Amino acid sequence: MPDNKSPLDGITPYIYGTTRLGDTKITRAERLKVAQVAMDSGRWFHTSRAYGDALEVLGEAFALEPAKVPKLIIKIGWDNISQLRGVIEENLKPLGLDGMQLGQLCLGGELAADFANGGQCYRVFQDLKDEGLVQGYVVEVFPWTSEVPLKALRAGYTKGIIDGFIFYLNPLQRFASNRLWEEIIEKKQPIIAMRTVSGGPVHALRDIPGFAWKEYLQKRAVEVAPLFEKSGIKNWTEFCVRFALSFPLVKATVGSTSKIDNLQEFLAVQDGIDPLPEDILRSIEALHSRWSDELDIHAEPWTM
Repeated sequence: MPDNKSPLDGITPYIYGTTRLGDTKITRAERLKVAQVAMDSGRWFHTSRAYGDALEVLGEAFALEPAKVPKLIIKIGWDNISQLRGVIEENLKPLGLDGMQLGQLCLGGELAADFANGGQCYRVFQDLKDEGLVQGYVVEVFPWTSEVPLKALRAGYTKGIIDGFIFYLNPLQRFASNRLWEEIIEKKQPIIAMRTVSGGPVHALRDIPGFAWKEYLQKRAVEVAPLFEKSGIKNWTEFCVRFALSFPLVKATVGSTSKIDNLQEFLAVQDGIDPLPEDILRSIEALHSRWSDELDIHAEPWTM
């Protein structure tokens, strides 16, 4: 009988994001310690060659405790099919690994066009799976890239090859366009949410000048803060995790930190966490839909 096991089976509801492990303003020893604490937890990790020397820090941690090497989501891509193998090797080599659980497909240029049109890339994706380099794939989505996966999903090209979609999904951001979001829900596609806490506590985003990376986040925090307060949930991290996991299709949320105290807040997330109250969830969904049409789909790449 065929093996119908998905590479998302057994995924942990919290995934440790390793972005800050590449921050050289933090000592190597501190970064290594955070990686080891996260490894001790048994959670999945999310990483990329784009995160400074995070791969080297992880490689050192993995070599020290090989029995605790986590399952991994790694960014791969970028602009054409011929880059895929080199990008995979570039990520795996510093980690000392032969393969990854999930490749996060970052689609640009010719590769994006090929993906949207059901092209040769799907054969290459399968070849990489057959070789054991990648067990499965999730497609990275931004507001300015949503039309590519939308076209492929509607045409049925992704079936049997793509295991889900990954994008910013938190109380202040939903980086799939309204049309793509509706298609994902209709087709019951698994989702991995990213940027769990939206860039920081909602009151800090709202009230501290310059705390929010972009002005739009400060404005959105003004609208979301009353919903957070109404919920009665004391901890913003818990609120955000419960938000993401309120959607049945969301399998996990990826949150990054370099501080062990913050990591412990994430690690408190367990299977079966309660969803947000229905009225609060629906209110945030309505905000997401409005924000997507007002700003997100009109944004220039990398401006959000």
